Amino acid sequence: MLRYVYGDALGAYPTLQETMHRDRAVQFRDRLKWDVSVDARGWEQDEYDSLNPLYVIWEEPGGVHGGSMRFLPTSGRTMVNDHFSHLSPERIESPFIWECTRFCLAPDASPRVAGALMLAGGELMRAFQLTHLLGVFDARMIRIYNMIGAAPEVLGSAGEGRDRISVGLWAYSETDREKVLRRAGLSSEISEAWFARSFGQPIRPQKVA
Repeated sequence: MLRYVYGDALGAYPTLQETMHRDRAVQFRDRLKWDVSVDARGWEQDEYDSLNPLYVIWEEPGGVHGGSMRFLPTSGRTMVNDHFSHLSPERIESPFIWECTRFCLAPDASPRVAGALMLAGGELMRAFQLTHLLGVFDARMIRIYNMIGAAPEVLGSAGEGRDRISVGLWAYSETDREKVLRRAGLSSEISEAWFARSFGQPIRPQKVA
């Protein structure tokens, strides 16, 4: 199932919290060889985890992490503006654009988990009347986004081959949502039920400008 949890409430799910940070260490430090900080517990964390972000986590049976993403509004501190501003033609700051970072899949995650996480991003856009999601991604993610059916608008890139990194924007599309639902093998009703369970209220229709 999908669970939406703010950072200050993550401690209420200790198994989910521990396995998420451990899986992040496996993915980012061990497999991708990124220069990230891993503590004595084996947890990968950075300064943005201390800003009370909203985590979207795929929770497997037993309360363990299957995959996750982290969201912060660009009206505050973000990884793109702090570290990757050279990839974007302009600084992006808006309460209606949220940055998505630390897209992570557990080593044994099924293919549907990536789709479920992308679906959750769209649900947040619907619920909070967001215009876009913003993210930095490496070359390997292009294949995943295309496979899921939710490719971003690329604003800028640097590097070559496997080392190429880009910054992009995702706009909400009902057509994309249907594609992602199919990819994740989920119904709209169950996705909305998971959202309501986490936030205590249903998703409200996106406002039309």
